[in-house]
This record gives sequence, structure tokens and C-alpha cells, in this order.
Amino acid sequence: MRNRDIARILYGIANLLEIKDVPFRPNAYRKAAQNIELLTEDVEKVYERGELEKIPGVGKNIAEKIKEMLETNSLAYYERLKKEVPVDVEALSSVEGLGPKKIKMLYSELGIKTLDDLEKAALEGKIRELKGMGEKTEENILKNIALARGRGGRGLLGVVLPEAIAIRESLEGMAERISIAGSIRRMKETIGDVDILATSPRPAGMMDFFTNMDNVAAVIVKGETKSSVRLESGIQVDLRIVPEESFGSALQYFTGSKSHNIEVRKVAVRAGCKLNEYGLFKGGRRIAGGTEKEVYRALGMDYIPPELRENRGEVEAAMGGKLPKLVEYEDVKGDLQMHTTWSDGANTVEEMAEEAAGMGHEFIAITDHVGTLKIAGAMDEKRIRKQMKEVEKANEKYDIRIFYGVEVNIMKDGSLDMDRKVLKDVDVVAAGIHSGFRMSDRDMTSRVMRAIESGVVDIIVHPTGRIIQKREGAALNFDKVFEAARENSVVMEINAQPARLDLNDVHVKRAVEMGVKLSIGTDAHSASQLHFINLGTAVARRGWAEKDDIINTYSIKKLEKVFEK
Repeated sequence: MRNRDIARILYGIANLLEIKDVPFRPNAYRKAAQNIELLTEDVEKVYERGELEKIPGVGKNIAEKIKEMLETNSLAYYERLKKEVPVDVEALSSVEGLGPKKIKMLYSELGIKTLDDLEKAALEGKIRELKGMGEKTEENILKNIALARGRGGRGLLGVVLPEAIAIRESLEGMAERISIAGSIRRMKETIGDVDILATSPRPAGMMDFFTNMDNVAAVIVKGETKSSVRLESGIQVDLRIVPEESFGSALQYFTGSKSHNIEVRKVAVRAGCKLNEYGLFKGGRRIAGGTEKEVYRALGMDYIPPELRENRGEVEAAMGGKLPKLVEYEDVKGDLQMHTTWSDGANTVEEMAEEAAGMGHEFIAITDHVGTLKIAGAMDEKRIRKQMKEVEKANEKYDIRIFYGVEVNIMKDGSLDMDRKVLKDVDVVAAGIHSGFRMSDRDMTSRVMRAIESGVVDIIVHPTGRIIQKREGAALNFDKVFEAARENSVVMEINAQPARLDLNDVHVKRAVEMGVKLSIGTDAHSASQLHFINLGTAVARRGWAEKDDIINTYSIKKLEKVFEK
């Protein structure tokens, strides 16, 4: 069993316990599930080292259950709970807006056990009759059922990417050239399956190894040049072995996107050529195909980075020599949003600083929650002052600049959930929306703009509040928000949490066009989550952002000027 499967079961236990009105334990299971889901290594390796209880939120009881799952591929406790609560909680909770309490009410009042039961009740107008529901809620449930069913088997980039990299690395010794392709190479936020291309002097041995990997649940097809497997995590992986002279054209073809490839083939046709996965041909002669750069150059284009290949004007820009000089992953010098044990994080200030320093960061911003947001362990002024002193001591101890920041809630009227005098004393004020996501676009835009125009906010974090595959982002007039941000020198965040990636690439591109500065924050709630920083950089690249657009690339001195009040 892998991280995602174990996390899914722990989430399920949390929901079932909450439906049974068991106090405290649901939160414990939920916290453990979150930290396992976002581990940067296989939980099985942690178990083999005897270090399960070192995972934040995993105590002796949960560690024993993880051990049982790893050794038996099942958990008796979970199966018993499911029999006690005969409801498909996993399916129902995938519908945005349905938490354990509402699921319990739907079951007790209407006997709803499955997604089909829910849809039938909504179509018959029964849900609107329940206390606290109403017609609008019923309409949203129907809409969100469709969204839940439309997700299919797509996984989050941040969850699938480590699996894909591990497989590529395990195959490297048998390949002359090898690369991940497809949507994962373009760093799309969700992934349907994984494509890997290789050249190899031992194709049969490579296919044998690939189809017999430990984490393979089923072999879909096995051939001499292509094999497909389904991993235990549910993801399909395709391995193709191609000729050396066609590797570049095959990589370009299988990286996609489909609409990008169509535009590139149009260029080829206009040049009297034919382009496919085997190469670029003029007449019967291959004129390019060994590398992607060779293919693009032969068509009169600059090389187009994979993240841009979405048919958003990149082909025309490449032909005119006008592609942006994208921010590079190594340009990012630090992380500008994270949480510690002072609010809802799992690690201390010092532990976060040590991990960041080990990653080569030059600076970080600690931004624990403040105000009255109890669910996030928000701090009051007294605790803020106390944490501030701890950060001062850590700055003296570590060779990394630690900016002292806070994350303050933007209230429904746009005011900030903390005294302005306190906010003016910290290095970085990050402000974000944490509730009331269903406001109209006009009201939500006004709400965010008021925070931007407050004179104390430095960064608007996770601006839409979306949770990928679970909650749509708040409705905003982005042109108005970005204009206000530019005029007030407020930075808009790219939140690098795998389930957020908020702003998304489309919004980033518009922000760049309007001259808005952007930051990348992992929103890390444990030290291991600091490694999500590259996911945020990927979104920036997909949004055509250059180095100067991202304040994480600035020197410490320049960054201090950005945060000056």
C-alpha cells in the first residue's frame, strides 16, 4: 500500500468517527492522513526504518494501524467501522460542501447511502426540505455531483510526480536516453496517466523489469516497444521504447498538448514537411527528429519549454523570437508562506529553518495564522509577540534570513482579523480568505480589494481559495483585483500546495500581463512540505512568468524593500 491509499483510509476513518459523534479522534486521524498524503518519500520506507511515529500526527495507535495496512493491504478497524455506518462516505464526501455532519443528516433523514441516492433525492427536491439546506444548496449539490463524477482517475501533480520520477530513475540504468512525457512533463495540475519514453540497447529486459516492479498492481499490456501497467496507487504508466533517431520527435509528440501539436504540424505542412512521432520529413527524407530542439529549429521556431505547450500563443511567439525567458527552478531562493507549531503546523520554527537551509534556501517567511480562526490555531497579539522573539533568536542561530510574518483572515466585509497596529510590526502580512467562498463575484472582488487597499497587506495568499477536485475557487473579477494589487504594490501568491496551485497558470499569465508581482509559498504545514516549492515554480512557468515577476528570486536586500511598510 502506498501513501495515497493509506491516507485515503485514514481520512475515511476520520469521517466515519465524526458521523458516529466520536470526539477528538477524527481530527487526529485527519491530521495523520494529511501528513502521510503529502510525505515526500514512500511511507513504507519510513516504516522499514521504524520511524512511523516521527511522522507529524502519527502516534502509537495510528502507527499500529499503518503497520497493519502495509503488512496485510487492509485494516480490520476500518472495515468494522464501514459495517457500523453503511454509507459510502468516500464517494459522498467527494461532493463539495458535504462534510460528515451533512452526510449523517442525509442518511438519517433520507436514507442516502450512495452518490446515486444523493442525486435521486436532489432531483426529486427532497434535500431542500431538510433543515439548513434549501433550494440553492440542492442546486449546488447537483452541480457538484457532476464535478465529482467528471474527475475520473486523475491525480494531483504533486502526488503523481514523485511516483513518475521514481520509476524513471529505476529504469535509467537500462536506458541510453529516457524522459517523462505527457501532461506530467507539462506540469499540469492534475494527471490522467504517466508516459515514459526511452531508447535502450536491451528493450526486452527493460520491459521485463518495468512490468515486474514492486508497485505494479496489474499489467495492462506488454509488448516489445510499448507496455502499460496500473500501479497500486491507481495510476496507469505507459513505457515506450523508440529508435534513437526518433527520440526527440517522439518526445515532442507524446509530451503534447494535442492542440499544441496540431499547431506545430500546421507549421510543418506550410513548410512542405510532415511531422509525426518518427521525425520531421521533407519528401521521404528525415530532416530532424533526434532532439526536440532540432525539430523546433528545423521549423523556424525557438525551443518551446514543455510548460508552455498549451496552444496559448507559444507557437507564434516561438516563430517570432518572442517567447518569455521563463523563471528557472533554480532562480527561486526561498519560500514565502509556511506554518509551525505556533498555529496548525507540525514542526517548530527551528525545524522549518533547518529544512529550508538544507534545501539551499536563502530566506523563508514564517506566516502562522493569527486572529480568531480557531480551526487553524490562530494566535492572539500576546502569542504573536512571543513568537516574534523566537524568530529573532532563530535568525541569530541559522545562516538563513527568517522573515517574521503572519497569515491574517480576510473577513466577509474585507476587513482584516487582527489589529492594524500589530500587523505593522511584522515583516510580512499575508492575507487570505478562509470561509464564505460562495459570495457573488462583485462582493468577493470588493472583499479582496478592500484587503489589498488596507495599506498593511504584503501578499494575498491562495487568492481564490480553491481545493482542486474538491472546491471551486471563489468568483473574482481578476482584472480589477490585479489592477488594485499593482496600484497598491501588493503581491499575489502562487500557492504551491498540490491541492491548491492557486493562483493557477491562466491567472498567473494575466497577472504578468498586467504587471503584478507574484510570490511562491508552499503553505507548508510540516518540514517535508517545503519541497513543494517546485510545483509553484511550475505554475509560474506555465503562466509565462519571468524571473523578475517572482519576488522569491530577489536578493534579501531587495526583498526587504518589497516588505517595507
